[in-house]
Amino acid sequence: MDTKIKKFKYVDYLWDKKRADALGDDQVALFLYRSNILGADLRITNYGGGNTSCKTIEKDPLTNEEVEVMWVKGSGGDIGTLDRSGIAGLYTSRLRDLKKVYKGLHDEDRMVGLFNHCIYDLDSKAPSIDTPLHGLLPFAHIDHLHPDALIAVAAAKDSEKVTKEIWGDTMGWVPWQKPGFDLGLQLEKCLEDNPGIRGIVLGSHGLFTWGDTSYECYMNSLEVIEMASNYIEEKIKEKDVVFGGQRLKSIPKAARLDKAAQLMPLLRGLCSSENRMIGHFTDDPIVMEYINSYDLERLAPMGTSCPDHFLRTKIQPLVLTLEKNEDLNDADAILKKIEPAFEAYRAEYADYYNTCKKDNSPAMRDANPVIIIYPGVGMFSFAKNKQTTRVASEFYINAINVMRGAEAITSYTSLPRQEAFDIEYWLLEEAKLLRMPKEQPLSRKVAFITGAGGGIGKAIADKLAAEGANVVLTDINEQSLIAANATYKRDVSTYAICDVTDTESIANAYKKACTEFGGVDIVVHSAGLAISKPLEDTTDKDWNILQDILVKGQFDLIKQAVAIMRKQGLGGDFVPIASKNGLVAGPNNVAYGTAKAAQQHMSRLLAAELGKDKIRVNVVNPDGVIVGSKIWEGAWAEGRAKANGITVEELPAFYAKRNLLNEIITPDDIANGVFSLVGILNKSTGNIINVDGGMANAFVR
Repeated sequence: MDTKIKKFKYVDYLWDKKRADALGDDQVALFLYRSNILGADLRITNYGGGNTSCKTIEKDPLTNEEVEVMWVKGSGGDIGTLDRSGIAGLYTSRLRDLKKVYKGLHDEDRMVGLFNHCIYDLDSKAPSIDTPLHGLLPFAHIDHLHPDALIAVAAAKDSEKVTKEIWGDTMGWVPWQKPGFDLGLQLEKCLEDNPGIRGIVLGSHGLFTWGDTSYECYMNSLEVIEMASNYIEEKIKEKDVVFGGQRLKSIPKAARLDKAAQLMPLLRGLCSSENRMIGHFTDDPIVMEYINSYDLERLAPMGTSCPDHFLRTKIQPLVLTLEKNEDLNDADAILKKIEPAFEAYRAEYADYYNTCKKDNSPAMRDANPVIIIYPGVGMFSFAKNKQTTRVASEFYINAINVMRGAEAITSYTSLPRQEAFDIEYWLLEEAKLLRMPKEQPLSRKVAFITGAGGGIGKAIADKLAAEGANVVLTDINEQSLIAANATYKRDVSTYAICDVTDTESIANAYKKACTEFGGVDIVVHSAGLAISKPLEDTTDKDWNILQDILVKGQFDLIKQAVAIMRKQGLGGDFVPIASKNGLVAGPNNVAYGTAKAAQQHMSRLLAAELGKDKIRVNVVNPDGVIVGSKIWEGAWAEGRAKANGITVEELPAFYAKRNLLNEIITPDDIANGVFSLVGILNKSTGNIINVDGGMANAFVR
């Protein structure tokens, strides 16, 4: 086998001979390896798109006879992250026997249920609708991919003719057909009519390629995609302009990001009229070329063609009519301009649903747009979580590439609305949605935490993220932030340097939250420091720094957060981490105790003022958080030990013994207190929760 590295321009050659050789003759492992490296290149297929398979000879556990088994990506999986738990193993012969009972297109949904009667591996993932497309073809290894270049060919006018022009007689072509058993039969017939072909183009859909080994299949896929990509680029050179040329120029990068941050909360609020959404913004050059073009007005309403695209992006985007240099400072004025566009989009979507629905169609889903285009500025997307909205954005970029290629070849064609509806509201798709796990308590919410580089702040971020929130970590120490941010999976967190004594620094951190996730729902002020000194030793500097960080910082944080929350119109939560010392008088504590008391009373005042906006303000009062708390790392611990006549080493036990429960309080306990306020007690405001093991002199009432 020739495994010399090939040179490709439009796809990434990622086959590592050493890694592949280490897998030996394990064909399933090699098929999974191939799947993962194909899924690593977004030009080949996007997250959750496409499927791959291999066939092996196994021993039947009932007869001890050798049988052919097909291993294929299961329903809802992703080839880029596929492992053995995500595949289905089926008897190939039983799958092919289903031809004897298939009754036609009206029988497609029943056939999916019959796939379960073909299961060989009892640990199989549920087989997907594409299972027969692999099973009815005879090849050992098969790739079904959605490369931008191939969908451009598939979605181009005269697609069959173009296929012939690129590959001659070496590729088959099958017209658009909804995925299912009948499409598998059409692929089988295409191969019978065209023996010796290396693959098949599916009209408006994607690509099938194959090989006798995993490597041969991989190389076949890359070569076919490379040929299509090269053909398209040559056509673009011939035309000299893309998308009819540029109607307008983008505003500068920094200004784009500022506008995105200003607009995001308004868009998020409008997109969340039925369900709260998380946002994503991109100003990728490919996006800007498309949204600034003369052809945007013609192409955007046509919608996407590939089912994998429009299932995630909706059939078409919303294009804003705001001027690229629009002043976005007056939120009410901007809302008046864009709200009618949302109302029109929802009405058009409802008309699409009512025109195309059938007697057994599922109820109409959220009518808000997923993709929003602002010419000159960028593209926004909104969905139930960050991964889903990021993937929707990536899929629409794939759709842009498809339109770009198809327009260069001949002209772009999209699916008829009825065909698109039949995919979007397919009962099998509805069943897949119903199988999704229940959302977590803080799903769809964005939490902004100060002092999150470590200690109590990081513990709070960990807890809120574990309960489903996206977290924005802020601190003054960038190295701590980088380390903290690295502990989360992709699409969960971001970070921003934030000095809470600096108004502009706070504003920039909130901008990061808005551009990354769409806005803010929860703000936790955990940043702080502690200074314990007798009155005569307390300096103006001591007093001022505590007031600036704890009190003025809290004031500035919530003032700016409220402006964002009011734009969203979704309410919100503000939780300062104060202290038992704001309620209890003690020695050597005048500056710190006064600042903490100010935090507490400010929270009561704000709770009274902001209730009309559904913004809740509650306080968590820790006490004696020694283990894992940043403020105990320096002079504060020495000061408290001296005030109580003990050593620093004796502090944890000392503080545990003095509370009613005789418990050591940890950062995780404080995090649980915050979660109770933002995730459970959703009708509480103006409250103080003491997390101190029970200190009678700190009882609020």
